Amino acid sequence: MKRILACLAVAAIAAPAFAQQSTTLKELTTRGMVMEAGGMEIDVTYKPDGTFTAMDGQVTGRWRIEGEKLCTSSNFAPVDECTTYPAGKKSGDSFELAGAQGTATIRIK
Repeated sequence: MKRILACLAVAAIAAPAFAQQSTTLKELTTRGMVMEAGGMEIDVTYKPDGTFTAMDGQVTGRWRIEGEKLCTSSNFAPVDECTTYPAGKKSGDSFELAGAQGTATIRIK
């Protein structure tokens, strides 16, 4: 019984951190984002079927959430790339995100 209570206590402590991360990824994939990089603003729309589009349909790809990361592949970057997003972000929030191609500013729509 003590072991079960200890596990529940650990789960209760870990749950808020997981919920915050899930909130960021849920907001991002539900609302979409605008990515600012290299002097360009790129509007990205995520669909519930696990696909996304950007640059007026010129970029198409697939997305999935894997733990605390958003994993994507596209017609321009066919190799799956998984990126960790900061926890606790919601619609309207902006943040810097470093990736293989450099740093970008992300704003959740």
